[in-house]
Amino acid sequence: MAGQRSDAERQVADLLRTARSALGLSLAFLTRMDGTTQHLQVVESALPLLFKDGSTRPQQTTFCQAVRDGTLPAVMPDVRDFPAAMKLPAARMPRIRSFVSVPVTLSDGTLYGTFCAAGFTADKALTTRDKALMDVLAHAASVVIEPGLLEQTRRGEITGRLGPVIDAGGPLVVLQPVVELATGSRVEAEALSRFPPQWNKAPDVCFAEAHSVGLGDSLELLALAGAAAHLDRVSGYVAMNVSPATLLTANCTRLLAGLPLPRILLELSEHDPVADYDALKAVLAPLRAAGMRLAIDDVGAGFSSLRHIVLTSPDVIKLDRSIVDTVSTDPVLSTLVRSLTEFGHGCGAQVVAEGIETAADAAALTGLGVDYGQGWHYGRPGPATDLAGNTVALTRGGLQPTRPVPAPRDPAQAYASSPTRPEPAGATAHCPSCAPPSSRH
Repeated sequence: MAGQRSDAERQVADLLRTARSALGLSLAFLTRMDGTTQHLQVVESALPLLFKDGSTRPQQTTFCQAVRDGTLPAVMPDVRDFPAAMKLPAARMPRIRSFVSVPVTLSDGTLYGTFCAAGFTADKALTTRDKALMDVLAHAASVVIEPGLLEQTRRGEITGRLGPVIDAGGPLVVLQPVVELATGSRVEAEALSRFPPQWNKAPDVCFAEAHSVGLGDSLELLALAGAAAHLDRVSGYVAMNVSPATLLTANCTRLLAGLPLPRILLELSEHDPVADYDALKAVLAPLRAAGMRLAIDDVGAGFSSLRHIVLTSPDVIKLDRSIVDTVSTDPVLSTLVRSLTEFGHGCGAQVVAEGIETAADAAALTGLGVDYGQGWHYGRPGPATDLAGNTVALTRGGLQPTRPVPAPRDPAQAYASSPTRPEPAGATAHCPSCAPPSSRH
């Protein structure tokens, strides 16, 4: 059984062995008390076949509960001296005759269980001094087990929150226009994910949480499918976000291969590390050969710096809103944007600025040579029906007119085919550039 223990349980076992050795008793164990059942979580015993990790007993029939209720003392040198103890099952089988029990309390005051030691013979040497040692060891055990409990709680909360969203088909996907700065004409729309506003979490945080509990790929694929559903509802390109890790999965490449790739701009976040650029380029090569465009998102904000750009040769780089906001009044930002724009153009990429909120910033970005922009100044994220009219196509060679894709006969009904609801006040978007000012990260 010990071979199946976690690192935390092995550390607790060391503490239990210390208790057994110091007190000279045959048995020591850590329990978890859930209100109805006592779980012997970690056991160190001279009789391992009789006492095992994972054993359970009704909580109300245990010595530990009686000590907690005050009907028995924490230290019993001879259980036979306590009639209330002799009525309990442990006094008959396995004939416990000496016993010490102290509570294991977490940092918030919550009772987790008990830290106990027991013998099969009476031990008149047991005293309150032994209880003091057990208190110290119990506190050490609580320090060991609490991080795992907090992680278990965190995972349960995230899974419980994201599970219904995944079961319902993924997040709500809305669109934000991307325009040519020189003309104000819409060239594409970026698909952005919305999560319930009561969560008060930015979508990037929701996706990161999903990955931390093993649900990230599923959630991203549903978001991509939701974005792809808009291809028949709007003209021009639809930009879709995906993490490098999810892109490398077979399910993602199959999904993308089935889409009209010449109308897709795939955005990779600069924030996300890439472990194997050769593998990433191998996945991207056939998709790009079939017409898909590649963008590096959040340029200027992530730890990957320019490495993504140098090693993937994207068609588009997207400047993070953190270096776009107030560019019209900040000479340092202006210099940085100009440098990144010149760098992007020198690499053969076109440049999009995210998070444009004012006419002054839009004018400054135009003067700095930025090609395209998006943000509240040009339109908030919303349903496909909010985007209408002709577009111009975003190509490696420049801008060319394109024929708009006809809208569905009943746009409202078409949009309702994926989960929708009225855009909530203060809702957050999949990328920080499109989030309300009060919820930007």
